[in-house]
Amino acid sequence: MRQFELLFRSRWLLLIAIATITACSTKNKPRTMKSVFGTLSDGTQIDQYDIKNVNGISMSVITYGGIITSIETPDRNGKLGDIVLGYDNLEGYVSNNPYFGAIIGRYGNRIAKGEFQLDGETYHLAKNNGANHLHGGVKGFDKVVWTAEEIALSDGAGVKLTYTSPDGEEGYPGNLDVTVKYMLMDDNSLVFEYSAVTDKTTIVNLTNHSYYNLAETKDKILGHELRLNASQYLPVDSTLIPAGIDSVSAAFDFREAKAVGRDIDSEDEQLKMGGGYDHCWVIDAKNDSLNFAASLYEPHSGRFMEVLTSEPGIQFYSGNFLDGTITGKGSTVYVHRSGLCLETQHFPDTPNQPDFPGVVLNPGEQYYSKTVTKFSTK
Repeated sequence: MRQFELLFRSRWLLLIAIATITACSTKNKPRTMKSVFGTLSDGTQIDQYDIKNVNGISMSVITYGGIITSIETPDRNGKLGDIVLGYDNLEGYVSNNPYFGAIIGRYGNRIAKGEFQLDGETYHLAKNNGANHLHGGVKGFDKVVWTAEEIALSDGAGVKLTYTSPDGEEGYPGNLDVTVKYMLMDDNSLVFEYSAVTDKTTIVNLTNHSYYNLAETKDKILGHELRLNASQYLPVDSTLIPAGIDSVSAAFDFREAKAVGRDIDSEDEQLKMGGGYDHCWVIDAKNDSLNFAASLYEPHSGRFMEVLTSEPGIQFYSGNFLDGTITGKGSTVYVHRSGLCLETQHFPDTPNQPDFPGVVLNPGEQYYSKTVTKFSTK
């Protein structure tokens, strides 16, 4: 009888051990969870996908605009914190969103005078940024509802977003089938993959417009230390349209990491044009695949991120138009320069500037772009 009890007890303990190991394994397994984020005025349901890797780093994405609503990474003491600006609810993103976290397209950045020529035809786009076209127009990809599905990965977790932009939408030619993948990997990198095909010759330039602040409090980002792997940049005119390519001046030289605020209020004419930094840098590329583009470090939190991309340029925007009128997540008031953007992309106004790397997509071709952001501390 005692032997039976001992055998039963040992088997019971074994089952408990197996259950514990399984629970821990499940707890640490990368996963994606879907929930309802809100409803648009026309009744369309907007879903949210919460993605977590095995190390506890997480991100959330909604189907409206393909917006990344949060990215939580640890500081040097292991405390998790949200490093992107945004809203707690759908209403904020719909009513007053300066592109927080959104997919930008069909064309990221500006097109001069809202027009371009392609195959002998002139296309007219919305002038939604003074005299120019900006970030895809009045209803760009940041304001459409994307179809989403979970991506199953052995070394991470992610979500795939798809959208078909009809011929003529916002003035662009061709039916464009777009796929965007966000993949949070177990090595603490966030992979962005963009692809598209068209049935008519068109132009494409996709990016993500997250505003980063790596500090614990979302005050100004002037103390963040930025490095840009670029010896050239695109100076702009008074409407922020590029005026060619030039070597970086002292204020625009980030080849060695320096505080964002070190030169931002200097007398450099280009800084006056942009109200701060709102320029595209030409990445010093070594190959045709991924090249190091930028790094960002916040000394107090210890958070550090690196950006690698297949794109030729990176737009560094220092949050110049944030002015304290937006109250975001957790009732945080987003003051002037409380977030910065590092948008990997082709150059602004490329359709009107033949010396820039091309952005034309023809039927039978595939547009493809990849950016990897690595999170760590130091």
